[in-house]
Amino acid sequence: MTLDQLPLATRAIVVSVNSANHPAIWAAWLTDIGFLPDEPLEVTVVGRPGGDPIVVRIGSSTFALRLCEASCVNVILQNDEA
Repeated sequence: MTLDQLPLATRAIVVSVNSANHPAIWAAWLTDIGFLPDEPLEVTVVGRPGGDPIVVRIGSSTFALRLCEASCVNVILQNDEA
């Protein structure tokens, strides 16, 4: 699943960043700002109408990403069981 598909208020973990269908610089930029493997994140706000942009909380930072940028981040749902 990619970050642009993650429902609002759902916790996930970054698996990888891949900008295969977008400018290569996007993957480097996303990695530089903290979208690294094993980092937990959550979509906290979804823009209306159309759902673009989204606001993502990762670590102690919050970013607004366009859906096309968020589509570069591969995630898995976080298992909250202890």
